Order: sequence, then C-alpha cells, then structure tokens
Amino acid sequence: MPIQKDSWPHGTPSWVHVMVDDADAARTFYTALFGWTADPGPPEYGGYATCLLEGLPVAGLSPKPEGWAGPNAWSTYLAVDDADAAVARAGEAGGTTVIEPMTVGSLGRMAFGADPSGAVYGIWQAMEHTGVQIYNEPGSLVWNELITRDYQAARAFYAAVFGYRYEDLGDGENFTYSTVARPDGHIVAGIGALDRNMPPEVPSRWVTYFGVADTDAAAARAQELGATLEMAPFDSQFGRIAVVRAPQGETFSVISVEQGQAASAEESAPVSEEAGAEATPAPPTADPAGAGA
Repeated sequence: MPIQKDSWPHGTPSWVHVMVDDADAARTFYTALFGWTADPGPPEYGGYATCLLEGLPVAGLSPKPEGWAGPNAWSTYLAVDDADAAVARAGEAGGTTVIEPMTVGSLGRMAFGADPSGAVYGIWQAMEHTGVQIYNEPGSLVWNELITRDYQAARAFYAAVFGYRYEDLGDGENFTYSTVARPDGHIVAGIGALDRNMPPEVPSRWVTYFGVADTDAAAARAQELGATLEMAPFDSQFGRIAVVRAPQGETFSVISVEQGQAASAEESAPVSEEAGAEATPAPPTADPAGAGA
C-alpha cells in the first residue's frame, strides 16, 4: 500500500478538496462511495472535514464560505516549499491571486490562484498537514490533470511558477497533451488542450481521479447515491474509467486500480476525452520512487 507521511516534494499535487453547498450531504455521498470516514472539523475551521481511508488522510471536504460565488468543485493543491514566493512568481507569470497566502493554524500555509486561462489551483506549504498519505489505492487519489483552453500559455505559466518540465504525447493537432514532471524529474500530472469543439461555457480546470477496484460497480453505486455519469465506463490502457457528476454538481473521475498497485512514472500516458482523443488517463499522483525526494 503506497503511503506518504512526509511532506510532498515541491510541485507535486499533494491534496484535493471539494467545496459544496451542503457538506453533510457530500459527506454522506463520498463516504458511501469510497468507504471514507469524514467527521466535521472544529468550528474555527469552518466545518472542514478531513476524509480518511484506513485512518489516513485522502481528501478534504467543506461547505462554501459565506459569499463564495464559485461552483461546487474539486480543487487540486500543488505542494510548494514557500507559498509566498510561489504566489509572487504566479503574479509575475500572468496569474491571478484568488486567496492571498494565509496560515491555517499549525497545519500549513495556503493560497489560491488562477492561471492565465482561468483554471483555479491551490498552493500548499506543509507543516503538520502534509497532504494525502495514502494514494494509488481504491478510494484514494491516483492522478491530476489540467485541461486548458490555452495549452502553451498554461505550460509556460506552470513552468515559471513550479519549475515543471513536459513531455509531449500528442500530435499537437488532433490531440495535444503532455505529462508534467516536477523539478526532480518525476512525473506527477498532465496538461491537455481542451477540445476546440467543447462549448464556450466549459472552463479550463484541474481534474481529479480517484482509484476504484471496479469502475462499473463504482459508477453504478454513484448513480444509486444520486450522481449522474458525464462519461459511462470505458476501457483505456491504464484502466477502466468513468466521469461522475456528484449530486451537487461537482465532477471527478474514477479509474480502476488494483489493491497494492504501485504504478511508476514510466507507465504514464494520460489522455482525457476533453483533450480531443479517446480518454486514457494514467499515472499516480506521484511516482512512489520519488515520494520522499
């Protein structure tokens, strides 16, 4: 079972968090779907719940703060060594600060930003809370990718802010996608161009993938719990995938993984339907071999 209790290296998608109108309803849905436990946090943290799998943190869940105008959505947090410095680099690279750097008790220092195409991402400088501690297992985080309306600008932005390097997988015309390596060379995410045929209301955004033991069973269970399917289960070279719209409207993907699986970065070759080809997402949130790098 892949476990990571130390801070994730700079640039790794280290945490995911869903913010919704009705946190109690969301807890009921996700605990039933993934087998999580998710007790509400203390009032001073706004009802934020840390979702646990086998007693280890896998995700966050909270109600929207008063006045928050954004949609119900999953957010991806990128690990940084210095949140303030990362926010400064983002501003220099053309990004927008959504939430200024702030210290969250003894847990860590966070910020929210938007890249030049409008995709929102979180920044996390770990202290006591290091991020996901179990990954690449059924019920845990497996992969994160950015689907963007401005592919080249996004690559330049994230390289400037997080030191990312890229390897192209598509042909740049019918399919435009690259894997994302953090500064130490380990592949941790993907970036794909949003299909030009997608309607204009479809935004640039980060996408979260959770592992499941059986994609068809997970998709059916999600529907029993009130979700709908944006994409019915289909096969890819990396596992069977489905895209779920939860009862409150936030979307996420599920992909089949084997218990105890330890995927390597060399297996990575993600692709999303929205990126203009047959969907084939892929690797883990970080290569286990580089987890402590």
